[in-house]
Amino acid sequence: MEERTPKEKAKKQVPLRLSSTLYAELAAWAEDEFRSVNGQIEYLLTECVKYRKKHGKKDE
Repeated sequence: MEERTPKEKAKKQVPLRLSSTLYAELAAWAEDEFRSVNGQIEYLLTECVKYRKKHGKKDE
């Protein structure tokens, strides 16, 4: 297994604005999966990136 450098482990902070409705939905989902809202957003984005890499970009 490859070791990651401290710079690769560092997290990037990104300001994010969400509607209160979307935030509430994400918070409920995160609670169901025992994650923080931040953890849930990171998980969902990671899964989307994996999916896109596996399935490629859609043709325009």
